[in-house]
Amino acid sequence: MGILTKKDLKLITDPLADNNPITVQVLGICSALAVTAQLKASIVMAISVMFVLAAGNVVISSMRNIIPPKIRIIVQLVIAATLVIIVDQVLKAYSYNLSKQLSVFVGLIITNCIIMGRFEAFALANTPWKSFLDGIGNAAGYGIILVIVAFFRELLGSGSVLGFKVLGNPIEKTGVYAYGYENNGFMLLAPMALITLGVIIWVQRSRNSSLIEEN
Repeated sequence: MGILTKKDLKLITDPLADNNPITVQVLGICSALAVTAQLKASIVMAISVMFVLAAGNVVISSMRNIIPPKIRIIVQLVIAATLVIIVDQVLKAYSYNLSKQLSVFVGLIITNCIIMGRFEAFALANTPWKSFLDGIGNAAGYGIILVIVAFFRELLGSGSVLGFKVLGNPIEKTGVYAYGYENNGFMLLAPMALITLGVIIWVQRSRNSSLIEEN
């Protein structure tokens, strides 16, 4: 018997697609729109949320029997804030420019609906191990959507991926620019992030509906 049972695996795989926190539950939309102009920033945000959610779930689950019900939200906020401060300080120490780019959005992880939702709905009712897996799964589902949106926004808006020019040089007119292609600056604006995310949500929900009809 492996370390992970089928139920354990489902905690990780279910949020990746069938119950994705962004495309199905429609949570964490704000950061999905705000930080996806560049792929690198989106990856860092996804990793940050994964750390906060997984670690926070474990702490909440470990304390679930001693947290007074009347102050559980306050306790959850304090734990989330502590973990976010750790993330913020690490970013400032090792990647200051990226920390400035993410700006207040790292701090807003504290109030991310996915974070508080999993604390309240799962960690308070399950063991630390299951809560850890739930945190990893939901954060990964959140991160996948961020990465997909950021990939297309940076590629079509800047002609680059992770800062590397992959479509050619727009000044020297090499690559696809030699054929008259121009970067779509609109892709770097928030409205296009919303449209891109809307398309992904539509595809996800259409897929889920088709699976339900087949079953």
